[in-house]
Amino acid sequence: MSLIRLSGVSKIFPPPTKDAAPVTAVDGVDLSIAAGEVCGIIGYSGAGKSTVLRLVNALETPTAGTVEIDGRDVTGLRERELRELRSDIGMIFQQFNLFESRTVAGNIAYPLEIAGRSRAEIAARVTELLQFVGLADKARSYPEQLSGGQKQRVGIARALATNPRILLADEATSALDPDTTQEVLALLQRVNRELGVTILVITHEMDVIRTLADRVVVMEHGRIIESGEVFDVLSAPRHAATQRFVASIIEDVPGGDQLQTLRDRHPGRIVTFTVRDGDVTQADVFATLAAHGVRFELIHGGINDIRGRVFGHLTLSLTGEDRAVTDAIAAASAFAPLIEEDVRG
Repeated sequence: MSLIRLSGVSKIFPPPTKDAAPVTAVDGVDLSIAAGEVCGIIGYSGAGKSTVLRLVNALETPTAGTVEIDGRDVTGLRERELRELRSDIGMIFQQFNLFESRTVAGNIAYPLEIAGRSRAEIAARVTELLQFVGLADKARSYPEQLSGGQKQRVGIARALATNPRILLADEATSALDPDTTQEVLALLQRVNRELGVTILVITHEMDVIRTLADRVVVMEHGRIIESGEVFDVLSAPRHAATQRFVASIIEDVPGGDQLQTLRDRHPGRIVTFTVRDGDVTQADVFATLAAHGVRFELIHGGINDIRGRVFGHLTLSLTGEDRAVTDAIAAASAFAPLIEEDVRG
């Protein structure tokens, strides 16, 4: 059974002005997330991804459809039942949302205080979480004394305070530099792997999806336009919006002005092969070309590691006798898909 399930969910907001039309933020979304999974929802601003997250933790009520947590429809719960539900759902935010007047320990303790835990229980849990997120020496510090990455670690520790089964991350790395982003993503991987917490991450950064998620959902105009295992979607994106996201982290096949520039710089025949996990390695392609006496130079693209699996485009400039180059291309393309050959006229 899915831990999180949205069935035919739509959310329509009233018109922002008197003469405007109602706003459909989410439009007929079906989404199922298994326990222990890391699911990433990606989309441009206005795609509806943050509204989906607010529907999951019942901060918004769907206009149509149902939202279920562990088989329980949350759309009709009373306030007391909603509080119980939310204690099982942790939340981390883009801008950290820490209490500036509280110490690091005080921020982490806050959800436990609201839940009515004893002082001894709170102290033990705060100490445990400070160790887990690597901030044991910052217990008495205040948020203004922390870096962005440290603040987000506090946010993660606070979200984990009540031992939730689900963690919702809303653009949790958008305010961080690249190195700090990787540190926070590594911590979230530990949360999933060591604590078994199911994570739903909302982002507009495809690199976050590649690093953290098991499965990706792409949204546009309130609808899911593509979804699947991260490797499958990144290595063969179908929708134009997905292709734009993937192009931000994976070099695509050169074309247009880019291809013309490569032609001007390299005299050989230009060819692009695709290397996909389980099919062939780039070493196999190179060995085949070398066996035919063809010199080659990698001029564009490369290999990407996607959750331990490899995919990429190799654009090469090949030089040698015409017949040898033709034979080498034919031999290499027999096991590494040939996307495009630039035959000079």
